[in-house]
Amino acid sequence: MKAFVKLDKPIRRRLQSAIDGLAEEPRPHGSIALKGHAGMHRIRVGDYRVVYEVQDGKLVVLVVDPGHRSEIYRDL
Repeated sequence: MKAFVKLDKPIRRRLQSAIDGLAEEPRPHGSIALKGHAGMHRIRVGDYRVVYEVQDGKLVVLVVDPGHRSEIYRDL
């Protein structure tokens, strides 16, 4: 993910920690299902959002995009 690599290192660490936590709990407290996008959720990490898809029946959490809250929803 080019966008992820371009982020500042402290932000990348916080996002990576949040993404790693999704492996244990794909729907953590505070996650929100996105309306109009079946199976898609988002979590808040400061001013950033991680948009991801949960595929039940499989142990898959697919991170679609991490990005700043002002830009993340434009390309969904």
